[in-house]
Amino acid sequence: MNHHTPLSLGFSPCPNDTYIFHALVHGLVTGAPEFAPICLEDVETLNQWALQSRLDVSKLSFHALGHVLEDYVLLPAGAALGRGCGPLLVAREQLDPAELPGKRVALPGRYTTAAMLLGLFAPACLPAAGSDLPANLRLLRFDRIMPALVAGEIDAGVIIHESRFTYRQRGLKLLVDLGAWWEEMSGLPIPLGGIAARRSLGQEKLTAIADAIRHSLAQARRNPAGAMEYIRRHAGELDNEVMRAHIDLYVNDFSYELGAEGKQAITEFIRRGRQAGILPASNQRLLLDKRG
Repeated sequence: MNHHTPLSLGFSPCPNDTYIFHALVHGLVTGAPEFAPICLEDVETLNQWALQSRLDVSKLSFHALGHVLEDYVLLPAGAALGRGCGPLLVAREQLDPAELPGKRVALPGRYTTAAMLLGLFAPACLPAAGSDLPANLRLLRFDRIMPALVAGEIDAGVIIHESRFTYRQRGLKLLVDLGAWWEEMSGLPIPLGGIAARRSLGQEKLTAIADAIRHSLAQARRNPAGAMEYIRRHAGELDNEVMRAHIDLYVNDFSYELGAEGKQAITEFIRRGRQAGILPASNQRLLLDKRG
């Protein structure tokens, strides 16, 4: 690829992503690769695009990453991992998780980390890779799950993003904190999503992209107010308090550099997904390293 050919880039309109990428997409990172087009889409849309290998660089769920490793490699910057920040399984009424296979359960996308966590927690709920979803599972955009619960269209749902801050206001009840379950079971932070790039870009360009993301995040940390207009423009109806809570929860030191613990958490997540039959096997390296 020509060094000057712009790269396509996708990330979500959620505050954590727009916070991280603000400086990069506004030309404020010196020497960064050029990106065009820049696509802001729901993470499940990005997951589906990754399965089609549409973008050069993209945010995607770690569940989706496990399906696209032949084409993409994970970059060490821009990820969302942490503790106390995982998906929640909620319902209008208290349910025994053992009842879930017979209930209408909504997922925020087939290839979201939320879906894989539910499959690891309750194996009867999610089929093996390549199989059709059972009839009781409904795929809804993440911001449609709580309204569908309130309306009685579904019995339970796995919620992500800012929904974890607002579900109680809708009168919904927590059945399982899937992130907390993962942390207790594995002893590791929950890996939610990361930035992947085409392997074919090569070591030099992949490293330059990761460095540019790091510099963009560093600028946001130095001047958070400078990114707020961009964040607010894409945050829908979120108020300032929820936007700040969202950023504080999902942007942390793992976002700047995965480090040993972050890499261990992602590797273990992919390993367990393969062991459960949710993810296919692959001989490709998961993470960008000095070998490319």
